[in-house]
Amino acid sequence: MLEWMVWTGPTGLVFAGLALLLVVMTVWARVSPPVARRGFLRIETDRGDRLYIGLISAAVVLAGWIAVTDLSMWLALGCALLVAVVIGIWG
Repeated sequence: MLEWMVWTGPTGLVFAGLALLLVVMTVWARVSPPVARRGFLRIETDRGDRLYIGLISAAVVLAGWIAVTDLSMWLALGCALLVAVVIGIWG
Protein backbone atom coordinates (compact mmCIF):
# COMPACT_ATOMS: atom_id res chain seq x y z
CA MET A 1 0.00 0.00 0.00
CA LEU A 2 2.85 2.42 0.76
CA GLU A 3 5.17 1.27 -2.06
CA TRP A 4 4.30 4.15 -4.36
CA MET A 5 6.05 6.57 -1.96
CA VAL A 6 8.76 4.09 -0.88
CA TRP A 7 7.68 4.66 2.72
CA THR A 8 8.39 2.37 5.60
CA GLY A 9 5.62 1.20 7.89
CA PRO A 10 6.63 3.53 10.76
CA THR A 11 6.71 6.52 8.38
CA GLY A 12 3.22 5.68 7.18
CA LEU A 13 2.03 5.40 10.79
CA VAL A 14 3.44 8.83 11.64
CA PHE A 15 1.64 10.48 8.75
CA ALA A 16 -1.57 8.55 9.43
CA GLY A 17 -1.34 9.69 13.05
CA LEU A 18 -0.89 13.31 11.97
CA ALA A 19 -3.89 13.02 9.64
CA LEU A 20 -5.98 11.54 12.46
CA LEU A 21 -4.81 14.32 14.79
CA LEU A 22 -5.94 16.96 12.28
CA VAL A 23 -9.34 15.29 11.91
CA VAL A 24 -9.78 15.13 15.70
CA MET A 25 -8.77 18.79 16.06
CA THR A 26 -11.21 19.79 13.32
CA VAL A 27 -14.10 17.96 14.96
CA TRP A 28 -13.15 19.37 18.35
CA ALA A 29 -13.11 22.91 16.89
CA ARG A 30 -16.62 22.35 15.49
CA VAL A 31 -17.94 21.05 18.82
CA SER A 32 -16.12 23.57 21.01
CA PRO A 33 -14.63 26.60 19.23
CA PRO A 34 -11.08 27.37 20.38
CA VAL A 35 -10.45 30.36 22.61
CA ALA A 36 -7.19 32.29 22.41
CA ARG A 37 -5.26 32.66 25.66
CA ARG A 38 -1.84 33.71 26.79
CA GLY A 39 0.43 31.10 28.41
CA PHE A 40 4.15 30.82 29.03
CA LEU A 41 4.82 31.38 25.31
CA ARG A 42 3.84 35.03 25.92
CA ILE A 43 1.76 35.20 22.76
CA GLU A 44 -1.96 34.71 22.36
CA THR A 45 -2.57 31.20 21.04
CA ASP A 46 -5.50 28.86 20.64
CA ARG A 47 -5.21 25.08 20.83
CA GLY A 48 -4.48 24.74 17.10
CA ASP A 49 -1.59 27.20 17.37
CA ARG A 50 -0.22 25.34 20.38
CA LEU A 51 -0.52 22.03 18.52
CA TYR A 52 1.47 23.41 15.60
CA ILE A 53 4.14 24.96 17.85
CA GLY A 54 4.29 21.73 19.86
CA LEU A 55 4.77 19.57 16.75
CA ILE A 56 7.52 21.84 15.41
CA SER A 57 9.20 21.89 18.84
CA ALA A 58 9.04 18.09 19.04
CA ALA A 59 10.67 17.84 15.61
CA VAL A 60 13.46 20.18 16.76
CA VAL A 61 14.00 18.07 19.89
CA LEU A 62 14.23 14.89 17.78
CA ALA A 63 16.59 16.44 15.23
CA GLY A 64 18.75 17.92 18.00
CA TRP A 65 18.84 14.56 19.75
CA ILE A 66 20.13 12.88 16.61
CA ALA A 67 22.73 15.63 16.21
CA VAL A 68 24.21 15.49 19.71
CA THR A 69 23.80 11.99 21.14
CA ASP A 70 23.71 8.30 20.35
CA LEU A 71 21.26 7.50 23.14
CA SER A 72 18.03 5.64 22.41
CA MET A 73 15.52 7.31 20.12
CA TRP A 74 12.77 6.03 22.44
CA LEU A 75 14.11 8.39 25.10
CA ALA A 76 14.15 11.17 22.50
CA LEU A 77 10.56 10.39 21.57
CA GLY A 78 9.56 10.60 25.23
CA CYS A 79 11.27 14.00 25.57
CA ALA A 80 9.69 15.26 22.35
CA LEU A 81 6.21 14.15 23.44
CA LEU A 82 6.74 15.78 26.83
CA VAL A 83 7.70 19.07 25.15
CA ALA A 84 4.63 18.91 22.88
CA VAL A 85 2.28 18.13 25.77
CA VAL A 86 3.70 20.92 27.97
CA ILE A 87 3.28 23.42 25.13
CA GLY A 88 -0.22 22.13 24.42
CA ILE A 89 -1.37 22.46 28.03
CA TRP A 90 0.46 25.49 29.37
CA GLY A 91 1.79 27.22 26.25
